[in-house]
Amino acid sequence: MTLTELRYIVTAAQERHFGRAAEKCFVSQPTLSVAIKKLESELGITIFERSKSSVTVTPLGEKIVTQAQRVLEESRGIKDIASAGKDQLSTPLKLGAIFTIGPYLFPHLVPHIHKAAPEMPLYLEENYTGVLRKQLREGDLDAIIIALPFNEPDVLTRPLYDEEFIIVMPKGHPWEKKKSIPAEQLMDEDLLMLGEGHCFRDQVFEHCPALHRKQHSHLGSVLEGSSLETLKYMVATGLGITVLPKSAIGNLDNNLLVTRPFKSPAPFRTVALAWRASFPRGKAIDLVLDNTTTCRKEG
Repeated sequence: MTLTELRYIVTAAQERHFGRAAEKCFVSQPTLSVAIKKLESELGITIFERSKSSVTVTPLGEKIVTQAQRVLEESRGIKDIASAGKDQLSTPLKLGAIFTIGPYLFPHLVPHIHKAAPEMPLYLEENYTGVLRKQLREGDLDAIIIALPFNEPDVLTRPLYDEEFIIVMPKGHPWEKKKSIPAEQLMDEDLLMLGEGHCFRDQVFEHCPALHRKQHSHLGSVLEGSSLETLKYMVATGLGITVLPKSAIGNLDNNLLVTRPFKSPAPFRTVALAWRASFPRGKAIDLVLDNTTTCRKEG
């Protein structure tokens, strides 16, 4: 049994396809298939049920794959410990962020980190919270920037900052005459929101119960966009209004769009950094924490 064989079965279980798993492992499909068959023979069990069109993990195979993931995580930990013993700021840091944070934070954060640790390259990933959670757990990412609440065993979190939600409307909208908008009034408007899977959508509905009820009422409509930037363009054409985190309104076209705050108490989200408790490069984590705070103060 080798770490390579364990990596093959974990990847095959994730992909549910030997061909795609082989591509991700940078080997030929026969090489991967033979290695997995060899491991199954050594263990005396069937890990995968095979057919011409798919690969299915057996119930016992699921347990083997789960344990293999743990072993691979621990093996990566050995490399991390070795790196930490040298220079914690001289090897790449793999940092992820959710879609509604990364595009607005990374342009400010990356220059600060690079200036403070020029020998530490950054691998950056933007994705949904669920995907980032899995990548963090499996060691594909070292730390992730998400919105609270975020609960995961053996993972530490540290709040970074609170961010208010802002209403964005087309130029000339009647609300332009108001100083602030009660959340309940959004019930009567055509609302543009991110699609299912985006945690920011859930946070807006959670903080604004009137919007949550709106999904099930006949008042106005709820349309979906694929990104915050796309929502801005849709609003600019007069399709409706939207709600954005404050960091996303810095580059608005003032000839087309107008913003207004919510009436107090304004809804907000708490942005946080999460990392595995076993991650040995504490200096790299501290660097991200400190420079995120610096970015927010400068902003």
